[in-house]
Amino acid sequence: MEECYLPKWHRELQIFRRVKPVLILEGNVLDVYRRPTTGEACGLGEYLQAFLRDCGYRNIVFYNNRRGFDNPYDPACRRDFAALMGLSEHQLSERGAFRGRNGAAALMADAMTQERSPAAIVLEYASRLLVSPERPEQADTDAFAELLQASQEATEVPTGIDRLKNLLILVVGKVNDLPAWFYLQNPNVKTITIGTPAREEREALLAGDGLRKFFTVRAWQKEQAHFEEHPEELLKLRDHFVGLTEGLSLTELLALRTLCVNENIPVHEMGSVVDLYKFGIRENPWNKLDHARLQLAEETFRRRVKGQDYAVQRSLDVIKRAAVGLGNLQSSSTRKPKGILFFAGPTGTGKTETAKTMAEALFGDERCCIRFDMSEYRQSHSDQRLLGAPPGYIGYEAGGQLTNAVRRNPFSILLFDEIEKAHPSILDKFLQILEDGRMTDGQGNTVYFTETVIIFTSNLGFHRREEGGRVAVSPDMDYATLRHTIHEAIEDYFKLELGRPELLNRIGENIIVFDYIRPETAAAILDAQVEKIALRLSEDRGIRMTLREEARETLLRSALQNLSNGGRGVGNIVESMLINPLSRFLFDQHVPAGVSLTVYGIRSVGGSFELNCAVR
Repeated sequence: MEECYLPKWHRELQIFRRVKPVLILEGNVLDVYRRPTTGEACGLGEYLQAFLRDCGYRNIVFYNNRRGFDNPYDPACRRDFAALMGLSEHQLSERGAFRGRNGAAALMADAMTQERSPAAIVLEYASRLLVSPERPEQADTDAFAELLQASQEATEVPTGIDRLKNLLILVVGKVNDLPAWFYLQNPNVKTITIGTPAREEREALLAGDGLRKFFTVRAWQKEQAHFEEHPEELLKLRDHFVGLTEGLSLTELLALRTLCVNENIPVHEMGSVVDLYKFGIRENPWNKLDHARLQLAEETFRRRVKGQDYAVQRSLDVIKRAAVGLGNLQSSSTRKPKGILFFAGPTGTGKTETAKTMAEALFGDERCCIRFDMSEYRQSHSDQRLLGAPPGYIGYEAGGQLTNAVRRNPFSILLFDEIEKAHPSILDKFLQILEDGRMTDGQGNTVYFTETVIIFTSNLGFHRREEGGRVAVSPDMDYATLRHTIHEAIEDYFKLELGRPELLNRIGENIIVFDYIRPETAAAILDAQVEKIALRLSEDRGIRMTLREEARETLLRSALQNLSNGGRGVGNIVESMLINPLSRFLFDQHVPAGVSLTVYGIRSVGGSFELNCAVR
């Protein structure tokens, strides 16, 4: 028989059924659970039936609005309960309505206060008995008021060697689906939360012959000899799988077992079934990263992001760390995103470009960088746009912008631009994403962020208020001083102004400060943009463009006067002083394909620019 771990909620049930007459089970109540005696999976009703019988109860009945009073697992218990209450089974069936003087709630109250024989009643789907827990109708209030009074008057019945309390167990999705006055400050009520299987439960599922059940006989026999010689590899494989399945229900774990067998997955690729279940794919792009590709990525970063050597190196470190499997080494959770970065810097310094370059390096397409402008989420209700509206609210069917995007493309870079502009309530949502790597949207669907890299960008610290007035860090600062100053400003914002030090802890030491665009960097950006224009002309029109030094110097002087806008400022200068007059010249002069065009100089004429150029 497989080893079966007793979950925490089961142990709580054992303890509190002796001291509390009313138990509320909430949380993961629609899952299946492994019987402690046999290890077989069963629903919560069947589990509770076996538990209560083992405790000594014989008068056990289940109630819900559809079936009324019943016990599908042991009809004798239903007959015993009817006899205990002085009813025939037919009369018991007639007490199906929850409300009313002769309703089910009144019978439950009578059962809890009688002293003839211990009774246990399981109220299934209790949250579906109310239209609204906040504003229950009078009939709802009366019914739960009877149960409230019964919780105060519940009796304990001797059974020879023991005494058993008359017990009422309410099963709900979440406890606040019930009237708050029923359970708050009620010393006779205990709420027990049923969570997803703990690590020990998942390990028990794979103990003994449990691991073999995940594979076909042929797949297991094919690798059996190897793992018998190297049992430590099999243990490592099992531990890795246990870590990957954190947060999954037992129903989902059993589905993984079925999927593993159906897809004939090899033993050494056991972990791939989790990606197949979550994302619909078996080959994870992260596993395809090799040394050559990372070397190419480094070259791409240096070419596209100018003057930010520190930021580029730190970003590459995140990629390399995830590629070798050390992304979450410092955390007990294996569900965190692959990387978390916080880009701080003035506008136009390459923060967005770095994120796009990372997306291209990792997933082969910069469109895998999904950008969210957080200035659009300033309001407290904006989280509904991001994560989806709850049931009953407008937009519920559409889902959330973030959760929809990750569901469509789970392997992506998530760029949250100007994060400080979002409402603080939205920042709270990021705590779960950064720690657990998942989020449940308004429709109840779980979205996984474990294969994403999350990047926040911010201008924090570059402009801040102090007692003397408005103070800004200056391009005159050396980079080390600049970085230290910005780090302090970001920490003060999260700890003192926002009051969210835990969010800063999730980010850790991954705050990357982008330097100002220095003159030498501006020159490199200018040359790169001119080279790009020349390449486009050559490819599209067959025109070979050459920019002479005088024209370049004119462009550079203007660009250096516009460094407050960073790299974008350089681009704006190139557009107004080179691209626009060049386009005008080519169009007006009907310049044909296949010629050579030399730009000797650039001059300002009446507020616009003209080129001194020749074609041959």
